[in-house]
Amino acid sequence: MSRIQVKIAEGKTITLSPGGQNELVSQVIQKFAPQFMPGGRIISVKDTNEKLAYFDEEEIKEIGVAITLEAGMIDPHGKIPGVIIHHTEKDWLILIEVATSHGPINAKRKGELEELFKDSRAGLVFVRRRFRHAERWRSTWIRFHGGPMFG
Repeated sequence: MSRIQVKIAEGKTITLSPGGQNELVSQVIQKFAPQFMPGGRIISVKDTNEKLAYFDEEEIKEIGVAITLEAGMIDPHGKIPGVIIHHTEKDWLILIEVATSHGPINAKRKGELEELFKDSRAGLVFVRRRFRHAERWRSTWIRFHGGPMFG
């Protein structure tokens, strides 16, 4: 199978391994983000097989979050969500969980994300995307704390 090409910025493309949730990750970046976060900057992308396909350490530092690869603070198998986008216009840090089978972000997971990103100067927005069929990517997108519905 061919790797999935994903344009994350003008002149910058990454590839994701085929299968798993990576088709949905691609759709989040190429369809959802431009529609709901025009001009948003991709900070991090997890790959099903490689675990961390992209990480912009400089952008995350500008937002005030002390996560670095060198310090070993990022566990590619662990806590960071599938896609992180900085919605620069609203100064929101969009934390997107992408999965093929798990339920919504529960209180424990939300607490983990709040702790990991507690120093962010940007407001935190939690988005959960679950799918059973790749073609259904447009279904419900939500923001916690009574925020707007996406989708």
